[in-house]
Amino acid sequence: MTGKKERGLWELYAKDPEKADAEIWERKPNPLSRRGFLKKTGLVTMALTLGSQIPFFRNMPGGFIPLALAETNDKKIIEGKEGLIVLNDRPVNAEPPAHLLDDEFTPKEKHFVRNNGLPPEGKIDANQWKFSIEGEVHKPFQLSLEDLKSKFKHHTYALQIECGGNGRAGYNPPAKGNQWKFGAVGCAKYKGVRLGDVLKAAELKDSAVYTGYYGADLHLSGNPDKASISRGTPITKALDDQTLIVWEMNGEPLPALHGFPLRIISPGWPASASPKWLKRIWVRDRIHDGMKMNKYRVPKYPVKPGASVPMEDMAIIESMPVKSLITNPETGIKIKLGNKLDIRGHAWAGDLSVQALHVSIDFGQTWQKADLKDPLNPYAWQNWNATLQFPSQGYYEVWARATDSAGVMQPMVVPGWNPSGYINNAMHRIAVTVSQ
Repeated sequence: MTGKKERGLWELYAKDPEKADAEIWERKPNPLSRRGFLKKTGLVTMALTLGSQIPFFRNMPGGFIPLALAETNDKKIIEGKEGLIVLNDRPVNAEPPAHLLDDEFTPKEKHFVRNNGLPPEGKIDANQWKFSIEGEVHKPFQLSLEDLKSKFKHHTYALQIECGGNGRAGYNPPAKGNQWKFGAVGCAKYKGVRLGDVLKAAELKDSAVYTGYYGADLHLSGNPDKASISRGTPITKALDDQTLIVWEMNGEPLPALHGFPLRIISPGWPASASPKWLKRIWVRDRIHDGMKMNKYRVPKYPVKPGASVPMEDMAIIESMPVKSLITNPETGIKIKLGNKLDIRGHAWAGDLSVQALHVSIDFGQTWQKADLKDPLNPYAWQNWNATLQFPSQGYYEVWARATDSAGVMQPMVVPGWNPSGYINNAMHRIAVTVSQ
């Protein structure tokens, strides 16, 4: 791998956000007013940098950094994942920019990679692969890949998975961890068997309440006695019809970086609950306490940015929040005044579905409803599209806002701060310049 290390999206504000805000924005004396106006010198400088005037600049929120100024092109390269931005190389973690996620189903070349440990060493013989089911079951057993294929009904679903830290780069103060922007999400077609069918074959005991998953990936220390990660889910999630043990991704064997030969997909939940290189399912009579089960948590109540939160006040992340992406056109597009702009993208909402998608070109002052498609199946992301007309030349931003089936909308800004920078579902935006 070559190249520079990845940097956070809001690096301009990383050191002293209050000072940066004061230098760029004319703040109103009313502390309750959340709208700020650019100082005249700041507006001129920003327009010169962008190469265009900003028609709706008075609508821009205080502390707002135009997307065209915040983007960075630094990236490393992973073979077979060209175009992805590499955030870490030990373990390997990489995401695509939003425009590479334009496919209806995410190809392996464009799917994000999130590892907590090191992939199994050596060449894996799928014919010899086995995993076990034990714990709170009446019939513990081992299964080979061939057993799985021959003894259980096969299912193929388009399933969306997203890293719990997707969007971490937006939090301030910064949270530790990979500084994911928007691309740590994907929706591929997976083939496998229902985890619930396998658990039923093992005959769950009445005491079964949670699963614990273990993969063959190695701890970063190289110690074979340490798990790199071991998450699980409540039994109700494990028994969901779309929770699968899979061996195919988009009609091909699982790629090496995506868990070949077997992984679990727990769709709509943080991807950490979808373990790769599956070796063991431990059915528990309590909430699983494996490696990093304490990590994927957020405060049960709003906290001040930078606050220390006691573990007893943290809740395990389950269903991910409503979210959307603009995947076409790529940010930074330039068009002629009078031309319409066709845009499209995806939207998803964890265990729920998306009921509406709106877009704005004036920093959220007005909204236009987009055409939203139904999901192919539960837990598949939903495609949307819209056509935009711009009133004058200048610099614009297109914002996308999804609303889930419970009526909850994406926030305009980064939602409540949390120590690990999880579940940021702030609206995605792209930059558009309109010229004569």
